[in-house]
Amino acid sequence: MTRTLLRGTGSALPGTVVSNHELAARVDTSDEWIVERTGIRQRYIAGEGETTATLATEAARNALADAGMDASEIDLIVLATATPDNTFPATATKVQQALGCNGCIAFDVAAVCSGFLYAIATADSMLKTGMGQKALVIGAETFSRILDWEDRTTCVLFGDGAGAVVLELDADAAAGPDTPGIIATRLHADGAQHDLLYVDGGPSTTQTVGHLRMKGREVFRHAVVNLASVLHEVIDDAGISAEQIDWVVPHQANKRILDATARKLRIPAEKVIVTVDQHANTSAASVPLALDTARRDGRIKAGDLVMLEAMGGGFTWGASLIRM
Repeated sequence: MTRTLLRGTGSALPGTVVSNHELAARVDTSDEWIVERTGIRQRYIAGEGETTATLATEAARNALADAGMDASEIDLIVLATATPDNTFPATATKVQQALGCNGCIAFDVAAVCSGFLYAIATADSMLKTGMGQKALVIGAETFSRILDWEDRTTCVLFGDGAGAVVLELDADAAAGPDTPGIIATRLHADGAQHDLLYVDGGPSTTQTVGHLRMKGREVFRHAVVNLASVLHEVIDDAGISAEQIDWVVPHQANKRILDATARKLRIPAEKVIVTVDQHANTSAASVPLALDTARRDGRIKAGDLVMLEAMGGGFTWGASLIRM
């Protein structure tokens, strides 16, 4: 059988760090209020010359270096983002140009905070159907540019950043959960929940970029239920138990969501990778950012069984089980 292997990870963050105390000087909030409700202590905000494409390119270069590969070897670039540099062309093509691998397949995926899971599944499927041998999958966002900085309920939650992974097809992989690579993935969407988390603008409706709008309490409730459900689906597909999972790398939206989901699945908190305190919610970038952080600090090692999961606007949600 064939299996898609994860060969390297990389990430990138803007140069400007904004603490909760700095935000409190701009909007009616406080460090205590933000930490208690979200677990966030700081976020990175893109500055002059920093865009989704520049952050994605830096993360991709770091992932390629980690994999020991040259950009010329890449056959496919899938970039997950809700904040592209332009309406078109795809930001992935700007990354392609910057890396110097023109001619390979390159496109964007829009599934908001679940975008990286959708991108991983897309790249995995395309490699397995012969569209290439090696792929870059990137999650990159500059959410600071669609925030209403007078809305304290949303502007404190988000930050900017990018994460990337290098995937490679193994055409001779053995079957089973002990074999390295992507083992199982499940994705879902429910357009009926549009008004709970959305941006109030767009080229075809208002001809503007718009601002992010969210009903936080309802999103929290759906997130815990949907994430627990999709994680059970992937566990069943893989034929394993939750106890066999070494690490869960969740979308870094809110510490309370992470804790509630882990409790629902009876997964110990020490098995959950948490970076929301340092990066805030970076949407499609949050899962690869957290994955790269945990690999580089030595927590996630070769052979570990890792569950990635996320939920975002749409609603969209999904999970993917990977043997490192």
